[in-house]
Amino acid sequence: MTTGPPQPVHLAVLHGGDLPPGHGALDSDPRLASVRYATADTLGEALPGATALFVWDLFSAALRTAWPKADSLRWVHAATAGVDNLMFADLVASDVVLTNSRGVFDQPMAEYVLGLVISFAKDLHGTRDRQRERVWRHRETERVAGRRALVVGTGPIGRAIARQLRAAGLEVEGAGRTARTGDPDFGTVVEAALAPASGPGLADALPRADFVVLAAPLTDATRGLVDSRFLAAMAPTARLINVARGPMVDEDALVRALREGAIAGAALDVARTEPLPGSSPLWDLPNVIVSPHMSGDVVGWREELVALFADNLDRFLQGRELRNVVDKRRGYVSGP
Repeated sequence: MTTGPPQPVHLAVLHGGDLPPGHGALDSDPRLASVRYATADTLGEALPGATALFVWDLFSAALRTAWPKADSLRWVHAATAGVDNLMFADLVASDVVLTNSRGVFDQPMAEYVLGLVISFAKDLHGTRDRQRERVWRHRETERVAGRRALVVGTGPIGRAIARQLRAAGLEVEGAGRTARTGDPDFGTVVEAALAPASGPGLADALPRADFVVLAAPLTDATRGLVDSRFLAAMAPTARLINVARGPMVDEDALVRALREGAIAGAALDVARTEPLPGSSPLWDLPNVIVSPHMSGDVVGWREELVALFADNLDRFLQGRELRNVVDKRRGYVSGP
C-alpha cells in the first residue's frame, strides 16, 4: 500500500519513558516539521496535527483514549509484531494505515521456543532447582528428536519456530485459518478451531502433539482459544508453550489442568495480566516455566525496531509502498 504524505509532516512518538535509540536522527531530520514525544498521559496533546505516529510504548492502549485528537493522522507504526492493543473500532474503521514490526522477532522467538522444548525434555529447569538445593539426584531425560510439535499460528513467527524445531529433529504440524497439505514449513496444517467448519482441526491434532506452541496473533478468533476443552484434548504427557499473547489462554483452566495432571507442563512467556501478579499460582507450580515477555528480545532488538521504522518513514515521506501493512479486518499482516 502506498500513501503520499501531506506537507508539512509532523511525527508523534509514543514512549513509556525510554526514548527509541538513535532518536536524535529523527529530531534532526529536515523532512519532518516537528517530532513530538509523548507518554500515555500526554499523547492527546501531541496528536493534533500529527501526520504519523510511532508507537514505541510497546503494549500501550493510550491511542484508543487519545483518538479524538488524531485529526490529521495518516499512518501508525507499531514497534511490535502483535497489534491487538491498536485494534479498536475507530482506528479499524478509519483510513489510517497501520504497520507493524513483523520480521524482527521471528528467529529469536524460534530459538527461545527450541530452548524451552529442550529444557522440558532434558529437565534443565529441574536440574537448576536441585542445584540450588544442593541435591544430587540422577534422572533419565527424554529425547527431542522424533517428538511431535503442533504450532498454532502459521505466520512468519510460527514458520520460523517450525523450521527451528524441525532442524532439531521434531515432527512439526501447523494450525492456521485454513487446513491444507504440502505446506513447505509444516507439511500439514489443520484448521485452528476445535470444531472446524470443514476438514481436520485442533481436536484431531492436539492428542498427537508432545509440544503445543502458541504463536498466533491475538484476535477475536484466538482470544480464549486455550480453554478447558482445548487442554482436555491435549495428551497428558504434552507441554504447552505460549509465546503469543496471554489472553489466548484461560489461566484458571490451565492451572486446573496442571494440578490435575491433565497436561505435563507449561512454559508461559506471556500472561493475561502483565506483569504476572505475585498471587498467581502459576509462579509456584513445579511444572511451569514463567518468563517476562522476553522471547523475542535479543541484544540489539531495539535498534532493529528503529531501523525498520526508519525505513518505513523514508517510504512514507517518499510516497512509496510501506512494509508490513496490517490487514485491519484480520488484525495482522496478510500473506507469507
